[in-house]
Amino acid sequence: MKEPSDKPEALANEIALAAGSRVGATNERIVAIFDEIADLLDVENANPFRVRAYRNAARSIGALTEDVGAMLARGTDLATLPGIGTDLAGKMREIAETGGSELLTRLRRETPGQIQMLLSLPGLGPRRVHRLEHDLNVHTMEDLAAAAREHRVGMLPGFGPRTEQRLLDAVQARLDRHRRFSLDVAMRAVDPLMAHLRSCGAAQDLAVAGSYRRGRDTVGDLDIAVASGRPQAVIHAFLAYGQTRSVISAGSTRASTVLMNDMQVDLRVVPASSYGAALVYLTGSKAHNVALRKMAQARGLKLNEYGVFRQGRKIAGRDEASIYEALGLPWIAPELREDTGELDAARDGKLPHLVEARDIQGDLHVHTNESDGVDSLEAMVMAAGRDGLQYLAITDHSPRLGITHGLNASRLAAQSDAIDALNAKGGLPTILKGIEVDILEDGSLDLPDAVLGRLDLVVGAIHSHFDLPADKQTARLLRAIDHPHFSILAHPFARLIGEREACRFDAVRVFRALAERGACVEANGQPRRLDVWDTGCRLAKSSGVQVSIASDAHRSADFRNLAWGLTQARRGWLEAADVLNTRSLSRLRAILKKTM
Repeated sequence: MKEPSDKPEALANEIALAAGSRVGATNERIVAIFDEIADLLDVENANPFRVRAYRNAARSIGALTEDVGAMLARGTDLATLPGIGTDLAGKMREIAETGGSELLTRLRRETPGQIQMLLSLPGLGPRRVHRLEHDLNVHTMEDLAAAAREHRVGMLPGFGPRTEQRLLDAVQARLDRHRRFSLDVAMRAVDPLMAHLRSCGAAQDLAVAGSYRRGRDTVGDLDIAVASGRPQAVIHAFLAYGQTRSVISAGSTRASTVLMNDMQVDLRVVPASSYGAALVYLTGSKAHNVALRKMAQARGLKLNEYGVFRQGRKIAGRDEASIYEALGLPWIAPELREDTGELDAARDGKLPHLVEARDIQGDLHVHTNESDGVDSLEAMVMAAGRDGLQYLAITDHSPRLGITHGLNASRLAAQSDAIDALNAKGGLPTILKGIEVDILEDGSLDLPDAVLGRLDLVVGAIHSHFDLPADKQTARLLRAIDHPHFSILAHPFARLIGEREACRFDAVRVFRALAERGACVEANGQPRRLDVWDTGCRLAKSSGVQVSIASDAHRSADFRNLAWGLTQARRGWLEAADVLNTRSLSRLRAILKKTM
């Protein structure tokens, strides 16, 4: 099991790995080869830790913001990258230098096509796979997809048009599994689907599991666990859902469909006595589950999706707590189940008391229609009150970025007067006066000190020059943080998930500067940003920097973004004491005053 790292340098490396998209042909080649090696090893039932090592390495390399070939050219020791090590570093060098892998060549030679992958498709048993292989020369998923599109599969004895279409849907869903969806898109799919399943009356309990429940910053497919004594009724309701585009498979206790938004949904129905075990199993992560099974084996127990068993007798399974208790552990929050030290912490009684929604007292990053928001100042304050917030900071944009219609000194002064008037009325959350000020290319701020000094807080953010070299971006941020009126560094990496890579800078130096200055960093809950994400939250904690969980709300409905920021904070092991806006208003004012 992995130990949670509290070393800023290691956490910064993880941030760098997670921040970017694939860069360069070398990286693409290594990722493709490592992914295929992992698949073929899995087919051979190789050591799961070895399989996971290649999968994790492929994920890490795919997130690098620099080409591996360039790293080797300047003498970088690849073994120092998180999750790589000497053996994998050697294989990366081999691929970079030769374009191929001796190990992959051997595995391909030993494995006949992708027969095991074909066998995993619903409706394909050994005889059908044998017929596809010999009659249509189908050896891979891509071969099967091509044959089905050309209607050659349906002409085989024992198949037919309906089976052909089901296989094509299943193959396409499998090939598309790596597509990821933002959390807000996933939520819009989840909420009506779960309401529909509840309405059938056959579900005793149900939950969305998988990466959605763990709070990953993006979601692949959806996994739903249902407890029911009438599984067929649940399956029937699931298949009848109005937003279903196609059915991949349907059985007596499980089914898979594709929704209109192209998300795959996998449903599993179990008896109530196994619901907790199924929820643990489907929530994952895979690495966490593997480590749990090893712990069970060490105790002479068997753990699977149906429960915990001792000599064939079930001793736990009804709820998740019983599963962990049977292994001598307290319940572990889903956000922590990534095999990053949570099992050791649970065993040693050192799990964090994660920050909760009820701990959040206010929101320190809110926009109105005075800049690029939709709703008025009063509408945003009233919405914050309805959501139970005690205070909020209005942080409209500064003027430099023209598209946001930012506030100059005179408009900011007028807004301050409006805030004073609303605060005087009472009955609403307390409004703090702030600004989201642009950090200019040279690190200076977009408004003069005389203006910034009259505010309660200043939120600094990068909105341009995202591609500066790492040393210049670092210098830019350090100069901004050193400004006498600087409270919070907002969405510091400026990433837009799936659209724009994260900025590159020395995260350890920047977070250290925030700590020395007494300034804070933001965990922005806007689903396209989620910046900082879990690793950045851990770096903030280890650096002694308070985290502001913020909605970046631009309309009254956006306060729900606080939940996404909270999830990243929980994934980053943050407790209430690590979060700035869990403080009472008086304590918050005292902290902010030191930054102004």
